[in-house]
Amino acid sequence: MEATPLKTVALHATHQQLGAKIVPFAGYAMPVRYSSDLEEHHTVRRAVGIFDVSHMGEFRVRGPQALDLIQRTTSNDASKLQPGKAQYSCLPNAEGGIVDDLLVYKLAEEDYFLVVNASNIDKDWNWLQAHNTNGAEMENVSDQLSLFAVQGPKAAEALRSLTDVDLATIPYYSFVQGTFAGAPGVIISATGYTGAGGFELYIPNEYAADVWNKIMEAGKPFGLKPIGLGARDTLRLEMGYCLYGNDIDDATSPLEAGLGWITKFTKDFTNSEALKAQKATGVQRKLVGFVMDGPGGLPRSHYPLVDAEGNAIGEVTSGGQSPSLSKGIGLGYVKTELASPGTQIFVQVRGKNLPATVAKLPLVPGTEEV
Repeated sequence: MEATPLKTVALHATHQQLGAKIVPFAGYAMPVRYSSDLEEHHTVRRAVGIFDVSHMGEFRVRGPQALDLIQRTTSNDASKLQPGKAQYSCLPNAEGGIVDDLLVYKLAEEDYFLVVNASNIDKDWNWLQAHNTNGAEMENVSDQLSLFAVQGPKAAEALRSLTDVDLATIPYYSFVQGTFAGAPGVIISATGYTGAGGFELYIPNEYAADVWNKIMEAGKPFGLKPIGLGARDTLRLEMGYCLYGNDIDDATSPLEAGLGWITKFTKDFTNSEALKAQKATGVQRKLVGFVMDGPGGLPRSHYPLVDAEGNAIGEVTSGGQSPSLSKGIGLGYVKTELASPGTQIFVQVRGKNLPATVAKLPLVPGTEEV
């Protein structure tokens, strides 16, 4: 059986010319790094970087039944959205887990824009289609758009010359649509996955190369550099942001994952009654962040978590070295009674039980708060 060929983003050749290391990710050939993960991580935390995350999926949902479909299938309350606002949400499944996490944008009345994970584009589309029993108009525009994330404390300054929009005045989880770097109809969104502040830009593919080049040029005086998926992972891990397939999946409850704040029981949605009952009785395990107490031994996905007596209490879902803390950090599910910040747990690394401490999220202070 032949392997499915990797998809490529519109700027694939550009990333090759920039010397990026290209790796398979979610069915796409994606730039994992241009220089080093450490250098790229610090560039975003201290200055500004640009990620090409055009592998993400985008759906338009329009018409009189658009809100009904979104309300029935997502956990957050999209009726609270005004045009120009976005919200983080998830698609619960019927068994208590999560089909995917996503962003919901309200472009206008009866006009919504959903952003989903690259690995779940077909899965999410099919899930929404199956629940679209009242005839909302759906369109998969994933292959028409590029998505650039310009992240870091200098993001607004670096992009200021490219648009008439006053970027510094866009509130977090808000967006405007306008001309950007000569490209019309760009969604300029004050969102991100790094905790460093900045913007996500949704650009028609035909303008993508020109916009990328203009951002690179305009950002030079501010230290802007291209950033790969390696640094994106360490940045989100420091913030405790979930990665689908690692920290959340079809078998993890949003309440277990600390996503109760996007699970609104003011409406009915897929499996809402069961999740409401779970909230009432309490969950048996919780997703926590932790910091290794000493040097040596980095936590990795699926490493066992144990208590002081060596009894299994859970496992690591994401882990690695924090460039900001110069320590090992991770996320993992533990028994609820061991989930309080300050609790000592142990990570099994190559047969050794290494001490770590449960810590409040974010593990590294960021500039963004939802």
